[in-house]
Amino acid sequence: SIVSGNSLKSSLLQLQCHFTWNLLKQDVDLDDLEETIGDQIEFFLKSNISNYNLLSYVCHLKNSNEEALRNLQKAEEEVQKNHPDEITRRSLVTWGNYAWIYYHMEKYEEAQTYVSKVESSCKKLSGTAQWKIQLPEIYAEQGWTLLKFGRKYYERAKNCFENVLKNEPNNPEFNAGYAIVMYRLEDFAHRQCEHASLSLKPLKRAVELNPNDTFIMALLALKLQDSKRVPEGERYIEEAMQKTPDLPYFLRYAAKFYRRKGEVDKAVEILKKALAVTPKSVFLHHQLGLCYRQKLFRLKKTTSYPPQEQVEELIRLAIFHFKTVTDQRTKFFSAHVDLANMYAEGKRYEEAEETFQKAFQINILFYDDKQELYYHYGNFQRFHMKSESEAIRYYREALKIEKDSYGRNKCRNALKKLLEQRIQRGLEDATDFAMLGLIHNLAGEKHEAIECYEKAIELCPDNEEYLTALCELRLSI
Repeated sequence: SIVSGNSLKSSLLQLQCHFTWNLLKQDVDLDDLEETIGDQIEFFLKSNISNYNLLSYVCHLKNSNEEALRNLQKAEEEVQKNHPDEITRRSLVTWGNYAWIYYHMEKYEEAQTYVSKVESSCKKLSGTAQWKIQLPEIYAEQGWTLLKFGRKYYERAKNCFENVLKNEPNNPEFNAGYAIVMYRLEDFAHRQCEHASLSLKPLKRAVELNPNDTFIMALLALKLQDSKRVPEGERYIEEAMQKTPDLPYFLRYAAKFYRRKGEVDKAVEILKKALAVTPKSVFLHHQLGLCYRQKLFRLKKTTSYPPQEQVEELIRLAIFHFKTVTDQRTKFFSAHVDLANMYAEGKRYEEAEETFQKAFQINILFYDDKQELYYHYGNFQRFHMKSESEAIRYYREALKIEKDSYGRNKCRNALKKLLEQRIQRGLEDATDFAMLGLIHNLAGEKHEAIECYEKAIELCPDNEEYLTALCELRLSI
């Protein structure tokens, strides 16, 4: 053929589309992403151009390029239906994706056709001969895509939306994207013990600009609930209920609101209603599992001898819903931990162990996820398997990751309590004192740390590690 792959490659890299946005397949659960996009196409009434573009990229990653091309055709149909007078500027990402997919199929002439199409369009739109045209629609589409690709990409998504808001501060869609990304970032910052409430303003602004976006309304309600402004949050939930009583994306967050408020039966009712619309939704099954778990804990807390059959039924329901999630989503981390803990509640220890091991295998975990996992597995070893030494080993693993998070704090507290109990019972050995010394040192309690290391050295006089730690501590005071 006249067009060769090599000469094409440098032009392809100039395109602004999913293939040049550094979206790595190993960072995301592709099946999960595909299902999410499918649900959004079905239930959101707004234009689906970017959903079809992203779906085409997902299909490519799953090695079905024919299917990818079909989704790009759908994207083009959406452009013609919703933006008949802006076809060129709304199609640049789609055409870029076309070029890349044809290139991967080794259909170089088709690829070149689309490259040329983008090139001449950019010239027309910008009036200069440059490729990189700064169109807000493209930045926004990149922002939405990064948002869907998960936590590693949120900072980049935030930059995209900040960028487009500079030029169009009142665009409802751009404000919605910015508010969602701020909400998600804050959620994770909170788990890492950073407290700020930066998403409240953007969420309010997004709701003002688009009062029919009940999904954003629900996020605003949850944020208000976090800020102890529950009645205000509930007003938004009730208003949104009137507007979209059947939208699963809104209902799942409405249910979360009521579950956190303690109205668990109401939450269950809402979740069942949403499940009738999207029966496969893992998010809904997970939330239902959390509801039954909450009912179980409440029952155990409020009655000294809870009826056994009631306890067993709640455990069975929670396990059923958590297992539905983990069967479908092998990388859904918190569901694995929830399922393992629920097996342990039901004294099904082998299944609990097996589920914990699956959680350890998940390869997209962040450090705070790992710390959380060590905490739960440590508890399992300590309270269910009655192995203090294994519990100590796993709590210690979380402390080795030297970054702050709730999971790490919980491990530190659990470890401290456990070591102190062992010392009270006279079971301690040198390593227990040394580890307690380490915990005091982490908390900045230097004198207590020195005492612990001195005791460790009494029991084990020649240990280099303890002697070094003690010297460093004495020097630091």
